[in-house]
Formats: sequence, C-alpha cells, structure tokens
Amino acid sequence: MSPASTGASTVVAAAPSAPVVDSRMAPGGPGYRRMSFALFLAGVATFALLYSTQALLPLISGEFGVAASEASWTVAAATGGLALFVLPMSALSERFGRRTVMTASLAVAVTVGLLVPFAPSLTALVVLRAVQGAALAGLPASATAYLAEEVTPKALVTAIGLFVAGNSVGGMSGRVITGWVAQEWGWRVAVGVIGAIAVACAVAFRALLPAPKHFATGSLRPRVLARTVRDHLANPLLRRLYAIGALFMTVFGGVYTVIGYRLTEAPFGLPQGIVGSIFLVYLVGTVSASTSGRLVGRLGRRGALYAAGGTTATGLLLSLADSLPLVLVGLVLITGGFFAGHAAASSAVSKTATRGRAQASALYQSAYYIGSSVGSSVGAMAFHAGGWSGTVTVGLLAVLGVVTITVFGTRAARVAARREPVAA
Repeated sequence: MSPASTGASTVVAAAPSAPVVDSRMAPGGPGYRRMSFALFLAGVATFALLYSTQALLPLISGEFGVAASEASWTVAAATGGLALFVLPMSALSERFGRRTVMTASLAVAVTVGLLVPFAPSLTALVVLRAVQGAALAGLPASATAYLAEEVTPKALVTAIGLFVAGNSVGGMSGRVITGWVAQEWGWRVAVGVIGAIAVACAVAFRALLPAPKHFATGSLRPRVLARTVRDHLANPLLRRLYAIGALFMTVFGGVYTVIGYRLTEAPFGLPQGIVGSIFLVYLVGTVSASTSGRLVGRLGRRGALYAAGGTTATGLLLSLADSLPLVLVGLVLITGGFFAGHAAASSAVSKTATRGRAQASALYQSAYYIGSSVGSSVGAMAFHAGGWSGTVTVGLLAVLGVVTITVFGTRAARVAARREPVAA
C-alpha cells in the first residue's frame, strides 16, 4: 500500500548540492597563461611609450636649447594626460567592455607614437606626448578591473603583480633601447623604434587576451559615475591607498627623470648608451612586483608598505654618493621598493572596492600618475636648484609621507578592531 493511502509521511532525501565551481581564471587553468602574457605585453607597451623620452632628456635639451625643467615636460605631459583621462576612460570601459577600451587605447597611443619622432618643436612634442598619455589612460584602470572580474581572488595580487612587472619591463626596455639607438642615430630614431615595438605588443595583446566572461555592462550616466567616485573617495582606506600610490610615484618620477642628467655630468660623464643601460635595474622591479603577493602574504599589506618605503629611502640615501657602484645599488633599492609598494597598494584597491572597480582603480591610477607628473617636474626643478641632493630631498619627503599614512592606517585599524563587539 502506498504511503499516501495509509497517511504515512514520505521522507525524500535531499540530493547533495553540487559544489560551486569558480569559473574565473586561476594559475594553471585554461586561459590564465594567455591572459597573463597579453596583459604583460600591454604593460610593456604602456610604460615603453609613456616614458620613451625620459632617458633622452639631455639630448632633447641639447636639440631645443632648453633646461632640464623644460625638457621634463615631455614626460610630465604624458603622465598628466593619463592622470586626467583615466577616470573618463574607466567609465567607457564600464559601458563598452575592458578589452574593447584597452584595444582602442593602445591603437591610438601607438599611432601617436609613430608621429612623435617628427615633432618640429618642443611645444609640438609636448602636445603629442599629452595626447599619447591621454590615449594610454584606457589601459591601467581597465586592466586591473578586468583582472578583478576574470581572475580568482586568491590569484589577484599575483596577476596584478605580473601586469606591473610588464610595466617595469616596458620602462626598462624603452630606456635601454632608446639610450643605445639615440647614441648612434639620435633621439628621434630612438622614439620611432619604441613606437614600432609598441605596435607589435598591441597586435599580440589583442590576439591573446581572452574575451571577458564576467563583465557586466555599467552605466555611463554622469550622476551614477559621480556617486560611485564620491563613494570611493569617502572610503578612508581607499583615500590612503591613493595617496600612497601618488607619493611612491613622486619618488620614482623624480629620480628617473633626473638621473640621466646626473650621470652624463661630472663626476661620471657617462655616454648616452651607458646611461640608457642603467635602466636595466628595472629588472629588479619586475621581480619585486611579480613576487609582491608573497610579500603581502608574509608581512600583510601595511608591513609590505613599510618594507617598500624603507627600501626606497635607503636607496635614495645611497644614491647621494659620488661612487657609481653605490649609485647603482641605490637605484636598485629605489626601484625594488617602488614596484613592491605600488603592486601592494594597487592590488589592495582592487580588493577593497566591491563595486565600481574600474572607477576605484582609475582613481588610484589618476593619483599615481599625478604623482609621476609632480615628481618629474618638481624633481627636475629641485635638481636645477640644488643638484642631485635636491631631488633626493624631494624623494625622502615623499617616502616620509608614505610611512606616515601607513602608520595612521595601522592605528585606525587597531581602533576599529577594539570597537568591534566580541562574539558571544
């Protein structure tokens, strides 16, 4: 007799629920290697183009008859253009997709890069560089937002570290290549070569980057964008991370804008090719950025920032010596500290923002490149006024700012922890 006819209840065993599978990319999984290499190439192209004139500033000064503070605008204009346009470009990526905006940005930037060698005057060169920086604004924030959406949380710091490592390789190769090419054929041919390399990177990037699977179209309405930006700026942790990124880049921008002038002058008197090769120390940045995930895992975010700040400050002090080996060691420490701090801060932004990640990353990138523009300009002015020690002083003040903000964040976290009710 059926249970229904006897009034007996029927107990139906619940089927075991299927485990939730995270379809996002992870190391060893499908697409991860292609994605990593594609964004690595995007990072190479971005930094190679953005700083293509930095190692050539003494030659640009010589051709146009201007001082370091004026020639430095070829760097400051590019980073300033990026800082101004990174937020609008991130909004476009919310509407049209990360991959689309990154592809369009690279296409415009490499086209301008092929025009830069033909600039007839310093003013024209600065304008072209500003346009190039504005075009590149679509890369940084869109890339970190793409990673936050398409990569598993455990792999996010490592993935962003690889993208930052691409930045370091681009910055290094751009400066080394331009140094040696310019020594033989002049700065115009040198920046043309960088433009051609960037074209190849852009084509490979578009061919390799997997189509996004977790992107959700956002709104382009100014009111929605303004509310998202306001919410991010109201977050104390995000504000601290933005300031830290700007201060780290102030150090880096100032040091690498001026170092060419210092090394071509007495007591070193190095030729342009050797000065360009000095930027091989960027390889240290490649390593420190790509291993930043492990550093954060061991020391925590704030511990990693303290370590990065201390390393950078030590490098600045060593670079004051009139000994080339000590200057090189100083540059190694500055570079390693900067890239470790930058990777730790930028990945923390992506983890902290639960919505509007592109805007959160864009605000970080905007602050970061404002720091680069300020560092390039103020570092060059300080060098003009007080020599290398003036540039180092600017850098040390910026590092002090990083440490002060991190100390404040540590205390704020402790106060918040004491206020949390103890679980019963």
